[in-house]
Amino acid sequence: MRNLVWHILFCVALAASAWASNKVDAEQVAKQHKASFHWFPVQKTFILAGETDTLKFAIGLPYVNSHGKSVELKQAPEIADGHILLDSADVANLYNAGNAQAAAVAPASSSALAKASSSSVKVAAPAPAKATASVATPKNETAGTREVKTIVIDPGHGGKDTGAQGKNSNEKDIVLAVGKLLKKELEKEGFKVKMTRDKDVFIELGERANLANQWDGDLFISLHCNAIDASPERKKQIKGYHVYVLRAPESEEDKAIARRENKVATLYGEKNAKEELSPLEWFKLEARLEKYKQNSYMFTEQMLKAFDDGKIKRQGGGVGGAGFMVLVGALMPAVLFEIGFISNPEEEAYMITNKAQADIAARISKAVSSYKDAVHNYRETLGR
Repeated sequence: MRNLVWHILFCVALAASAWASNKVDAEQVAKQHKASFHWFPVQKTFILAGETDTLKFAIGLPYVNSHGKSVELKQAPEIADGHILLDSADVANLYNAGNAQAAAVAPASSSALAKASSSSVKVAAPAPAKATASVATPKNETAGTREVKTIVIDPGHGGKDTGAQGKNSNEKDIVLAVGKLLKKELEKEGFKVKMTRDKDVFIELGERANLANQWDGDLFISLHCNAIDASPERKKQIKGYHVYVLRAPESEEDKAIARRENKVATLYGEKNAKEELSPLEWFKLEARLEKYKQNSYMFTEQMLKAFDDGKIKRQGGGVGGAGFMVLVGALMPAVLFEIGFISNPEEEAYMITNKAQADIAARISKAVSSYKDAVHNYRETLGR
């Protein structure tokens, strides 16, 4: 028996030694392949950004995001003695595959193009007129890169789902009232506006994003009221608005808020419902999030400006990120806006008034218009 135990331990040690001998430092890999190395300690992720591809890794997960796809690794990256280590075989496979793909799509050299243009062979490139025509067609561009025209408003909760409850009101009623007023404000500004609900009905979280996609929205705004379960004194202290984007949460507070908003899906038996995304699910979402993340932050910045002199002040920095399921399926820039704390007596008393709801709607509308202008200006710099 003792011999068997020693044999097993010897085999484990041998395997560990073999893995150790095949480890390479991620920062050295970056230097070797002329890529920049970026480490994100909160998310425990890192990237190697090269000329042809950006490789995204997560500590402990045997996957890498390459060319927008998740590729399985032989060994998960790990941290040892202050170094981030990768399997050398994985590195070789990734960069060999990357070089092959880059070669397949690499543009012809200037000398080759000159030779082609001097012969009878026509260069396979689109004519300038056609290129201009395709750019001018909105449907040929994805949300976040085209002009901002269609806004989707999502008043949270509804029907059997009251949302958070204050002393004198329900979250579902406040956000619906604000949503209706916001629709009117945006339509005055010339936007096409859609609402996931315009009455007191229950809509599943997954269906809300599906509707936004069907409507080909350019911006998705989910409206909510925040709340905490605490003593009366604590409830009086915690207040303020917060704008959330879809990203891996950086605090336990953000995680808790996302779990509360996501709980409705599990409570009412929604298919594939979950209160929190796993690290692997976050990792697989990364490629899709990159398309819209920058514009989501751009809109968030306009929201902060619009609400800076409002009655409800920022909670902390005013910006957060977490795995809100209502945002996961939206193929467009998207935010979840916690208008204020319904559990705070002062903010609840303010939010239930017609004056407050009109002011909040006007400020969101101002942020949307500013965001539209920012996207338009950016497009002009690109010659679109």
